[in-house]
Amino acid sequence: MELAFVAAAANARCHHVQNVSSTSAQSLRRIAARSFVAKRSFLPVSVSRRSETASSLMMTVEFNLDQKNVVVITGSSSGLGLEAAKELASTGDWIVVMAVRSFAKAEKAMREANINPENYHVMSLDLASLTSVRQFVDELKSYLSRVRLDLNALVCNAAVWYPKDKKPRFTADGYEEHVGTNHLGHFLLSHLLVSDLHKSARSGLSPRLVFIGTETHNPDSIAGKVPPQADLGQLKGLLKGLGAESPMIDGKKFEPTKAYKDSKVCNAITMKQMSDRFSPRGVVVSALFPGCVASSGLFREKRGWFNSFFPWFQKNITKQYVTTQEAGHRVASVVANPLYSTSGAYWKWNSLKLGVGEMDVVGTNIAISQQARDEEVAGLLYEKSAELVGIPATPKSKAMPEPATEIERQVRSANAMR
Repeated sequence: MELAFVAAAANARCHHVQNVSSTSAQSLRRIAARSFVAKRSFLPVSVSRRSETASSLMMTVEFNLDQKNVVVITGSSSGLGLEAAKELASTGDWIVVMAVRSFAKAEKAMREANINPENYHVMSLDLASLTSVRQFVDELKSYLSRVRLDLNALVCNAAVWYPKDKKPRFTADGYEEHVGTNHLGHFLLSHLLVSDLHKSARSGLSPRLVFIGTETHNPDSIAGKVPPQADLGQLKGLLKGLGAESPMIDGKKFEPTKAYKDSKVCNAITMKQMSDRFSPRGVVVSALFPGCVASSGLFREKRGWFNSFFPWFQKNITKQYVTTQEAGHRVASVVANPLYSTSGAYWKWNSLKLGVGEMDVVGTNIAISQQARDEEVAGLLYEKSAELVGIPATPKSKAMPEPATEIERQVRSANAMR
């Protein structure tokens, strides 16, 4: 079943029958990962089993072309967010809502890439202001109502890092800015839009809520061992409100790089906690580390020697260096590719070399950091974060509804066999 589905996904845009025979599952996954960034609202016409073996399955798939899918990507005026936006918009199957601080920068980038203006919509969002987040959500819902479309995916990509800071910066709501922007802003945004994502589950495969992660959130990884290491401690600073008296989550002395890493631990925890709560309601919640874009604007404030050494380190030691375009492609794949429909997954691309030296093109579901898996810490962080952004904490749900389509039943069956 999984083989047939992967092959159909890889060739679905051609609208023809794919006969799968004598090809390994891994090879098919690689083909699908390379080629499939497309509309997820497709309906199966027929699925036929010619034998009980996975080597001879056939599937016919066609798209529901009546409407486009909509994805919101925060921080999409540059970097991997922009590359993901360009790739999804260029398919013609997606409208990308670019949630950004600089309207002009995003608009200019899409024009220079010759992206059809009908396939993207730029909107202002400042994640360092909870008021701005709420205004964005209101305006987005108004836009979706006006164009009569559902929200199919949300990518929480934007992030800030101020490695040279000696003193903390604070958001408009008084929270330390790394955590206030990277974590709390996205926490509020995703919760205010999750009901809209849930509505679109009726039209096809489950909608996606995607968080962008980093290897540095995990002290057990090579990159994560570089000091200062991420450590939320007992959440003493968070429990005190992340204000001027205690800006760090663990309540210790301010350190900007640690504050950034801690915020990414929070993203991983939020992903798992929201998956527990909303995947039973039809929303696929996941995260990915798309590889290290060592030339990213995120490192713009680092010293010159770092910007020379860091790309070399990522290419030769961690082997996680990727171009901005490749990282954006991986984000687009997790949004649109049926291979990445496992809720609660944290996707990472294998650094092992294949064949003539290519990095594996298929993401692997890996474990998040040990601290992020601590249920007591995670549960407390989730509840306190909800309190800080002014929303009720959503209780966990146990009921799993019947998948809406035959395609989705196959995806869940394939995931269960992995």
